[in-house]
Amino acid sequence: MHEVERARTARRPEAGTAPGTGGLDRLDEEAVRFTSELIRLDTTNRGGGDGCERPAAEYVAERLADAGLSPQVLESAPGRANVVARVEGTDPAAPALLVHGHLDVVPADASRWSRHPFSGEVADGMVWGRGAVDMKGTDAMVLALVRHWARTGVRPRRGLVLAFTADEEDSAAYGAEWLAREHAGLFEGCTEAVGESGGHTVHAAAADGTPVRLYPVGAGERGTAWLRLSAEGTAGHGSKTNRDNAVSALAAAVARIGAHEWPVRLTPVTRAALDGVAAATGVPASTADPGFDPARDTDALVDSLGDAADLVRPTVRCSSAPTVLDAGYKVNVVPGRAEAGIDGRVLPGTEEEFAAALDELTGDEVRWEYRHRSRPLQSPVDAPIVAEMRDALLAFDPGAHVVPVCLTGGTDAKQFAELGIAGYGFSPLHLPPGLDHGALFHGVDERVPVEGLRFGVRVLDRFLRGPR
Repeated sequence: MHEVERARTARRPEAGTAPGTGGLDRLDEEAVRFTSELIRLDTTNRGGGDGCERPAAEYVAERLADAGLSPQVLESAPGRANVVARVEGTDPAAPALLVHGHLDVVPADASRWSRHPFSGEVADGMVWGRGAVDMKGTDAMVLALVRHWARTGVRPRRGLVLAFTADEEDSAAYGAEWLAREHAGLFEGCTEAVGESGGHTVHAAAADGTPVRLYPVGAGERGTAWLRLSAEGTAGHGSKTNRDNAVSALAAAVARIGAHEWPVRLTPVTRAALDGVAAATGVPASTADPGFDPARDTDALVDSLGDAADLVRPTVRCSSAPTVLDAGYKVNVVPGRAEAGIDGRVLPGTEEEFAAALDELTGDEVRWEYRHRSRPLQSPVDAPIVAEMRDALLAFDPGAHVVPVCLTGGTDAKQFAELGIAGYGFSPLHLPPGLDHGALFHGVDERVPVEGLRFGVRVLDRFLRGPR
């Protein structure tokens, strides 16, 4: 018998009080404790296949088994482990909902942190460590919630598929991409998904200075276009004139790409984001106004949004950031080859435009190719699931505003979209003023508020149980 199955049969769910009531202190405690314990399991993903999520996968599977579920631990390669489990719903006619979160984290240099990045220390009202917000805190909330349901006799209206994945912080080749390709049957019946990013507090100010709380919900993602540029030239002595210098050709192309001003391209999701944030902050402008010209007026509208501008600024255009240069081995030797890496992000509907621009920017002397590519996403902003997320957030923060946004980066939603599953970013978290959520992702001293986790798990409870 598999070790997880043994745990499941040995530890049945505890009896509880009436459905959805009682045991909230334990729910809160487990959400915090599980976050801390997951952080202590070092699941650093260094890219290129160098990672090991197995310890976290076993931890997750054991706690799901404690809740009476039958989790499957699925390895795509030694140590690269994923966990999938299904929660039966009360309405067999309702389509299933996928709830996904990743188990890997990016590297952390302990010498730069005020607390060890894998300590999981709970101090100053925070849980500290790599993965606290990205995204072991959300994983912990899901684990705590299904265990709370098991104790209190709750079942969600929609059936849920829970997926805890490997390799999201690189290419998803060992995680969601592999699951979608090799184990598509595990996601049968899922029509929508919720996962990373979105649902967190953004503190802003209205035009008159009144504080405003916003909660973005991800309804789209820019596509990933990680590029490899290469130039071939004539190798030779650095002291001699060389008009066929690969480094010069590559450097010129990289400079052009880095300086390129991509044109404004407003998708339906970004229009909804601009209009929603403008309305919430009292800015008297809308993309639906007569005479609104996206090319002329978008930047001014974004600038008028104040502290909330960063919710939309990165998603009104494609982008191309030079990130890697690799050429030469000795200062007095002209190398015969030079390479560079570009992190490109592509808006829905602009893939061909993006490729044509790269052809022009690289010119005749530099070749470019996709090192990794995933398509951009758009999900309906007027779908019932969006209203349900909004209702769940406002139930616990009634004075706030919920707005759909396009996420600047990518998540596993792209991989599950290949199965026809519409993805949304919803990892609810209440944050105090002054705590920069975006800076915590991949940053030094990553941490999550204890009260933020308690808020988040209550919101998830209301949302995932469904309309009653």
